[in-house]
Amino acid sequence: MLFSAHEIKETVDMFLRHRLDIRAITLGVSLLDCAAATGPATRERIREKLLRVAGPLVSVGEAIETEYGVPIINKRVSVTPIALVAASARENDLSPYATLLDDIATELGVDFVGGFSALVEKGYAEADRRLIESIPEALSTTERVCASINLASTKCGINMDAVRQMGAVIKDSAQRTASRDGIACAKLVVFCNAPQDNPFMAGAFHGPGEAESALNVGVSGPGVVKAALESYRGAGFDEVAEAIKKTAFKITRMGQLVGSEAARRLGVPFGILDLSLAPTPEVGDSVARILEELGLEAAGTHGSTAALALLTDMVKKGGVMASTHVGGLSGAFIPVSEDEGMVAAVRSGALSLDKLEAMTCVCSVGLDMVAIPGDASESTISAIIADEMAIGMVNNKTTAVRIIPVPGKAAGEWAEFGGLLGGAPVLPIHPFSSDSFVARGGRIPAPIHSFRN
Repeated sequence: MLFSAHEIKETVDMFLRHRLDIRAITLGVSLLDCAAATGPATRERIREKLLRVAGPLVSVGEAIETEYGVPIINKRVSVTPIALVAASARENDLSPYATLLDDIATELGVDFVGGFSALVEKGYAEADRRLIESIPEALSTTERVCASINLASTKCGINMDAVRQMGAVIKDSAQRTASRDGIACAKLVVFCNAPQDNPFMAGAFHGPGEAESALNVGVSGPGVVKAALESYRGAGFDEVAEAIKKTAFKITRMGQLVGSEAARRLGVPFGILDLSLAPTPEVGDSVARILEELGLEAAGTHGSTAALALLTDMVKKGGVMASTHVGGLSGAFIPVSEDEGMVAAVRSGALSLDKLEAMTCVCSVGLDMVAIPGDASESTISAIIADEMAIGMVNNKTTAVRIIPVPGKAAGEWAEFGGLLGGAPVLPIHPFSSDSFVARGGRIPAPIHSFRN
């Protein structure tokens, strides 16, 4: 196939000027066959399997980067939710599994391992309780392990007992890493309708309905989309939508190529391509700046939800034409600390916690990397989670909360997490109590439209 000089220049610009990259290749590995009668035996089986199956991941990724000239920012591994794997051993403290995964990640050279997880949308198994209780210790003593809890779904409703417990877990995790602005919470996400094939951290896990192993890919490219829209200033939304769709198609084709080639070299099936536009703290790599390019003075002002809805839908429409297997989260991420435009919007007063919540109704995830005052109560954190879970449950979409109550800091102060996690101003929260609401416990029933059989 011959390419024009314009097409070649356009591709080079995508990489060099507009920060197009593969945000992550994530190898999902089933650990169901590693379960044993004792914890040490289970962990030894996990070590052997992950080193064997995921051993070539980093070298394969680096080889593809060199040969194709495509940056792959993160190489990651996701595993079967540890609560499922550890159930037969009946240990009370499951943090040794996190320690093991952290050691394996270091040995493999991968950036993160996801799957210190439990699925409790309809209730707890005993291993689920033990895993959730182990999260603060697990995340405060490891560097590369990520945890996730699915505690709501459209089919099952919201497990409010788990919502209440996660408020306490998040507070404890933050306090244990107070010297680093509560960074343990940056590795912990709670979900409604969690996808089993998500390649993005901190929510990645290899679901029990997945194959023995699979290679999932997350692309990025906010800078590419913004650059494309610069040629459409003053144009109508029909033209703008078409431009976003065509750009998303190009981005996705690149991800499909890299993912398929990585899967082939690893000898595993290609799983899915996640279409999400994932920002970074770098200037020129921001979803917020796309919204501003659409005509908003600042992300968060009136019109932001409509602009984000347009962006998310067009990214999906362009992406599904470029890949047969689309999954994960797929849409547009709006993490505050990981998006320099979002940070600027918070600092200007344009973006509040309430507006962020409204915007999550139309984007791919939820309240992501949001710093709140360290003195926020457990029940307030739980109530914030409950609100976001309700949005996901009623709208039959994935929503999530990755929130950091920054110890010792108040609204307006700066919290720093480093690297791709970035940093952000601490957002104010409502001063009114949700104690009695959260204390009720039980389960908020599934909505009427969940009954589709």
